[in-house]
Amino acid sequence: MIQNVPKGAKVAVAMSGGVDSSVTAALLAQAGYDVFGMMLRLWSEPGQEHANRCCTPDAMALAKRIANQLSIPFYAIDAKDVFHDKVVQYFLDGYTKGVTPNPCLVCNRHIRWEFLLNRALAMGADYMATGHYARLVRPDSASVQLMRGVDVRKDQSYVLGVLDQAQLQRAVFPVGEYTKPEVRALAEEFELPAAKVKDSQDLCFLAGTDYPDFLSRHAPQTANPGQIVNRAGEVLGEHRGLAFYTIGQRKGLGIAYAEPLYVIAKQAADNTLLVGTADELGQSELTAANVNWVTGVPETEPFEGEIKIRYTSGFAAGRVTPLEDGRCSVQLNQPARDIAPGQAAVAYRGDQVIASGIIEGTEETLHPLKEIRLVK
Repeated sequence: MIQNVPKGAKVAVAMSGGVDSSVTAALLAQAGYDVFGMMLRLWSEPGQEHANRCCTPDAMALAKRIANQLSIPFYAIDAKDVFHDKVVQYFLDGYTKGVTPNPCLVCNRHIRWEFLLNRALAMGADYMATGHYARLVRPDSASVQLMRGVDVRKDQSYVLGVLDQAQLQRAVFPVGEYTKPEVRALAEEFELPAAKVKDSQDLCFLAGTDYPDFLSRHAPQTANPGQIVNRAGEVLGEHRGLAFYTIGQRKGLGIAYAEPLYVIAKQAADNTLLVGTADELGQSELTAANVNWVTGVPETEPFEGEIKIRYTSGFAAGRVTPLEDGRCSVQLNQPARDIAPGQAAVAYRGDQVIASGIIEGTEETLHPLKEIRLVK
């Protein structure tokens, strides 16, 4: 029995043609579940259908081939419009507002675990499985616990922190119990053609292009020049648009200064890019909004935990304080150099995911400088 899912249950597998979802389907089929595969057709720029990482025609053909090999039904589900409206537009809107959006969070919440899950349930599924590296614990009389995956380098619990209890009750993550090398070994053992498929970290709808090029085509208003300033309010130069810079960035600022400067904050209110020295870069406080209490029980008192502020960041010890209006504040024990509004702050107790919220900002982003003056 996989993650306490009853034998004989009907399980839909969200397939992509990649090794993780293919092994997920194989493990469930081998364990005797009633399995069928589903793959989404997502939006691509016209003419770029073969480059979209998640659903190229070749990937669709490979997923169908694997389903045939496993003797499970396979269905292609059209999600082009909802994906564009929910995910791509969110990406464009975020950069237009001067934040750094994480479209993978929105995709997991609204596409995989809303649109696709609802379609799976309508087709008779009891559960839906994906190839995410995360684990679930299902106590007999308590809420489902979302846990880090066994492979700490591949753990994807960060992007799953947007799921609620109703969704987690239906979720299955079989490969979360394995490391990536073990999953590839299983793919070889199952003789799956996806065994050699390489992982990709690019956003699927960018189709291999850089995000600034994508923004220039779909959100040209993001190329809105403004001033580059330091904390003293001195104007040091001009930026080409807040969307084209990231927190912690050093190169590409075009500023001659006595010591290296880094992007500290993007202040959308007055369209200024705040820069500073390495000593000024770290921040210890942030606020987050739209907090999802993964446990199903909102915390009412401050608590200690480990916080992850980006998918690629490490875990930082800190204190989470619940606020009103679905918000919380986070105080890190040590300053972090890459707190970016638009990304998620995810709180853990040990291996368990407790809450996830979208970072609103730090002191610099929420309170722009009141006085700006040109450096002579």
